[in-house]
Amino acid sequence: MKTSFISSLAMSQSLRYQTMRMQAELAERLKESQTGRHADVGVALGAHAGRNLSMTRNIDRLNGLVDANAIAANRLSATQNAMTQIGDLGQSLLASLTAAKSDIDQVSVSQAEAERVLRSITGILNTNLNGEYLFAGINTDVKPMSDFHDPASPAKAAFDAAFMAKFGFSQNDPAAANITAADMDDFLTNFVEPQFVGAGWETNWSSASSQKITSRITLNETAETSLTANESGIRKLAMVATTISDLLNGPLGGEARTVLYDRALTLVGEAVAEIANAQAQAGIVENRVSAASERLSTQVDLFKTLIKDSEGIDPYEAATRVNDLRAQLDASYALTARLQQLSILNYLR
Repeated sequence: MKTSFISSLAMSQSLRYQTMRMQAELAERLKESQTGRHADVGVALGAHAGRNLSMTRNIDRLNGLVDANAIAANRLSATQNAMTQIGDLGQSLLASLTAAKSDIDQVSVSQAEAERVLRSITGILNTNLNGEYLFAGINTDVKPMSDFHDPASPAKAAFDAAFMAKFGFSQNDPAAANITAADMDDFLTNFVEPQFVGAGWETNWSSASSQKITSRITLNETAETSLTANESGIRKLAMVATTISDLLNGPLGGEARTVLYDRALTLVGEAVAEIANAQAQAGIVENRVSAASERLSTQVDLFKTLIKDSEGIDPYEAATRVNDLRAQLDASYALTARLQQLSILNYLR
């Protein structure tokens, strides 16, 4: 006949192991109830865990595009505001020139207005946003516009040299009063225009790149998200402001002034229209960026939903399991305490 022995130590050890297991499980269930997802996603999903990892990477990538789009949107918004200001300057100069053409007493007024416009355009085009020049194209670290009124300005030197080359005297020379209409027309066409609408602009006036900033706004879509100081409308407006402010500061005769006004009125009208067109194009891109960000956010939300559905748990079930484990642990602690109090001495007489 065999006799089985059950010791209090063996029972205590068994309960201890069970208690440790329940404590570990309780920690996992508490984590699940707090996070709303499986404590060990890899174990819970098995082979499907890789799919969720891929979706997580996609979320990070899409969020990166959304953040980049926010920067592009800020740049475009600032560009729109700046172009609105430049367009308003063009309209103001147009009104001043229209009045001056019919009233000789308005000459000094239009000259002063043109000088104000030129200074304002220079300041606007040199706007800096978050450490980058707004109208510099891809040369974001280079100030795009030369200040014509700076004594060391290459633009001013080139303009003065062109006048001297054509007429043989400076703008302030009394001989300027005798400049004919034909000579003024030739000067504006063959000496001045190349400095603004030709290669002279990027040589003496602008350090901006004509290449605009290209941004990736979705995984498979890009857009030009900037304008540059080399826009045609800006060049023409700068030409009008420069010629009016500089030439009317001297003793220019009425015949030459008429030619200058006619050319200026034509150019400033074209400039205002082209600036508005460039602004409209920037607005279209701004809408594209906004729409792209909305689509990206929708994709991110979809991925998050898919991940949550696969990794998520029932919060009520998790809470119930936590309560059950706590009750079992309390019972285990109580039983363990009672076993530890058992002693053979309690049964000896």
